[in-house]
Amino acid sequence: MNVVAFNCSPRENGNTAGMIREVLGVLESEGIATEAVQVGGRDLRGCRACGSCFKKKDLKCAYGGDGINACIERMAAADGIIIGSPTYFSDLTSEAKALIDRAGYVTRASGMALNRKVGAAVSPARRAGSIHTLDSINHFFAISGMLTVGSSYWNMSLSQKEGDFASDAEGARTMRDLGSNMAWILRRIGGGD
Repeated sequence: MNVVAFNCSPRENGNTAGMIREVLGVLESEGIATEAVQVGGRDLRGCRACGSCFKKKDLKCAYGGDGINACIERMAAADGIIIGSPTYFSDLTSEAKALIDRAGYVTRASGMALNRKVGAAVSPARRAGSIHTLDSINHFFAISGMLTVGSSYWNMSLSQKEGDFASDAEGARTMRDLGSNMAWILRRIGGGD
């Protein structure tokens, strides 16, 4: 079994990355292989609605020069997917939106390639708005036919400045519980088809 996590924050080692590391640490302790992929900070384009993915059905976006196709390939190969995005004006980053829009179209066009995989969203926020960010990511999981994992609280942290997550004890516990729940579900479904 394996889980791939996408950090859609432009801060490679910021609060979102810390949250992801906390979840991945639990998964690794449960014997699940993990990989973290930095997406934030890249110059990504959104979906252009060209329809090429529905014509070719090759699990590739026609605009592949920005790294999205490598992300889609990792998603298709994984048993579980984590998408982390900081909360920007009560929603996800533009990089997260580009990732889910293009991966969503491409994987749907290629036979619902994410169907029955396990997904989890994580998001830090200054004070509020993270629920909408989590909801946006969870909508991607739902329309892709994925199973969504929850925790002992919302999959969020009260973290504004870089490094704040390190002092958010409840947020860290929530991430560890999320990792434990994700491992439990992956074991129950047998790691995929």
